[in-house]
Amino acid sequence: MAKYVAAIDQGTTSTRCMLFNHAGEPVSSCQMEHKQIYPQPGWVEHNAVEIWSRTKDVIHAAMEKAGLVAADIAAVGITNQRETAVVWDRRTGQPYHNAIVWQDTRTDAICGLLAGDGGQDRFRAKTGLPLATYFSGPKIKWLLDNVEGLREAAERGDALFGNMDTWIIWKLTGGINGGAHVTDVTNASRTMLMNLDGTTWDDEIIELMGIPKQMLPTIRPSSDPGLYGHTKENGPFGGKIPVCGDLGDQQAATVGQTCFGVGEAKNTYGTGCFMLLNTGTEIVHSKNGLLTTPCYKFGNEPTVYALEGSIAIAGAAVQWLRDQMRLINTAADVENLARMVEDNGGMYFVPAFSGLFAPYWKSDARGAIVGMTRYLTRGHFARAALEAVAYQTREVLDAMEADSGVKLKALKVDGGMVANELLMQYQADVLGVTVTRPKVAESTALGAAYAAGLAVGFWNNTDEMRQNWGVDKNWEPAEDDTARVKNFGMWKKAVTRTFDWVD
Repeated sequence: MAKYVAAIDQGTTSTRCMLFNHAGEPVSSCQMEHKQIYPQPGWVEHNAVEIWSRTKDVIHAAMEKAGLVAADIAAVGITNQRETAVVWDRRTGQPYHNAIVWQDTRTDAICGLLAGDGGQDRFRAKTGLPLATYFSGPKIKWLLDNVEGLREAAERGDALFGNMDTWIIWKLTGGINGGAHVTDVTNASRTMLMNLDGTTWDDEIIELMGIPKQMLPTIRPSSDPGLYGHTKENGPFGGKIPVCGDLGDQQAATVGQTCFGVGEAKNTYGTGCFMLLNTGTEIVHSKNGLLTTPCYKFGNEPTVYALEGSIAIAGAAVQWLRDQMRLINTAADVENLARMVEDNGGMYFVPAFSGLFAPYWKSDARGAIVGMTRYLTRGHFARAALEAVAYQTREVLDAMEADSGVKLKALKVDGGMVANELLMQYQADVLGVTVTRPKVAESTALGAAYAAGLAVGFWNNTDEMRQNWGVDKNWEPAEDDTARVKNFGMWKKAVTRTFDWVD
């Protein structure tokens, strides 16, 4: 009898395979980074072929490390960087162009043209989203308009679009030999082409963007007892395993944190930072700069929705300090460097490298470092980068409380940055609420495993998943209110300095 569920977590900077037991405990994991491609300022791309190669490698390694074979795996779930768009040839399996990453800003002019008739919120009532470079629908239009021969191929039915979940599922289930061209409601919603009410492709928006509908994958539940397909004998798992779970990374983290009740929220600290609040089966439209998005859909049950605050740059700021500025050798070094100073020295870092996401949605903003004096050291740069994550989260939480009317008493956190205890303590200080890290901090992969396992009865219901959740550590806010009053006020002032930078 199969005793484990596999999760493939295809992220912005790396791909990972994790294997979980029934208690929701990781038994094996392997992770590999892939190249970040920057063709022009503001452009960010990934090589989808490289990502598939990394996916195969991490599956092999995780299975080998645990000494498992395909018969030991009950199901496979996928979670992924959302909004990153790839278009490929169904006959050859080759992408027509590098994948355009969610951080990429090249579609700003397209979004501006679409906003010319109705403004930035033209499609918000249908999609829950403002017009922004973040989402993958305008990226498809850019590819169709700029890649020679692609539009003709799409109209012939030879070109397939997908966010990274669709690409990985298609490859896992056979690729050019009958691979399943599917996505789930959470990923479909991030295209700006799906109608929230009914979770179907919106013909009017598709036509306005000039996208042939046959390019788009079939929308399925996030946990699908009908299965998307099976892995192949000659594939990386080496056997026939149901592929039946699919969630965008932030929705997967919400499931992994077992936020199944209305009003429960989590914040994930990864490349970006993303807070989701479960609003149940009610579609709540934000008045404060948040996104309305599907949270998950399990089988034939109604879709559960969420309010989301999306922050473009969190861990990516640390990566910038490491790779571009060479201030640290590894991402983990940032905490020790930041601890060398007592405070930020009066410096505030607004990492608007891709514009500002929630709650501002300003694509013309760019990063700024303000308050610099000769007093500052490398430690202050590290400290300011970490503090920026905490301040951005506070802005999103304030918007979330204003929209929902719910005052959060504690925040569940997950993702790679929660290992940084200095950041977690400062986050509690800035928010004024308890910050809670679960025993399994990598909730994104766990959520994908839960979605797949639920589809095949490995877990019978959400109550079984809740029983697996446990607290690893709590951080209580400091009695001193400097961080949440004075410092946060200075941050808000710094943010205004980034507005309207790009003409």
